[in-house]
Amino acid sequence: MTGTGRVELLDAPRIRLVETAAPGLSPAHRSAMDRRWEEAVRANPALFDGPVAALTGLERDGRDGLVLSWARATYRYRALRGVPDAPAVASLFVSVLQPSEDGRLLVGRMASSTVAPGRWQLPGGTVEPPDGDAGLDLDGLRRHAARELAEETGSTAAAGSLTRWLTTRGTRGSVGVMFLAPACPAGELLDRYARLVSTETGQGREPEFDRIALIRPTAGPAELDGPHVDYLASVVRRYADTAARA
Repeated sequence: MTGTGRVELLDAPRIRLVETAAPGLSPAHRSAMDRRWEEAVRANPALFDGPVAALTGLERDGRDGLVLSWARATYRYRALRGVPDAPAVASLFVSVLQPSEDGRLLVGRMASSTVAPGRWQLPGGTVEPPDGDAGLDLDGLRRHAARELAEETGSTAAAGSLTRWLTTRGTRGSVGVMFLAPACPAGELLDRYARLVSTETGQGREPEFDRIALIRPTAGPAELDGPHVDYLASVVRRYADTAARA
């Protein structure tokens, strides 16, 4: 699976997840992956080689469906990017659009201890494989999205309240399944985040987001002071267009 060079917004009412075997690696590719991973860890000691559901393929399923193929892997497989002739492995992640009642959207800036310090993005994260032989399905993605929203922003939105909204494919082939959360008062969103920060720092931990912001969809990332994920501008623009038609 290769990058597209641009962000794609994929409208598909149906998503099917299919588990596949992890890509086989030659000794040379494994050595290159391990070497690149060790270099990345030296540059950012906070990196953790934990389990991930790596994306190995994306196909259309008729006119209104997508098939996402995934494999059990670890974060170090990301180091294969840029290795000549290595198997293509992309990220599978979930994100949540959390609107305030005044129409803005919540975004967060990744802390220094994360894989992308200083980067603005929607709440969310890389999908982890289920335990044992359990399969991965849309409900599992929804639960993961709700958990990420709570861990990063202090939100109390239940998984069942999240509506699947859109699927994106980024410039490097990574695929994100987007969910829409119920709107909340802006003050409540800010208060929840402040309480989360107080709890995390009180226990000696750094929050995953070192800042949050509520941005106007019509302005998008232009309101942010720093880099942002590749999908953010396109997703926020789509949200603004949808809200304008509502």
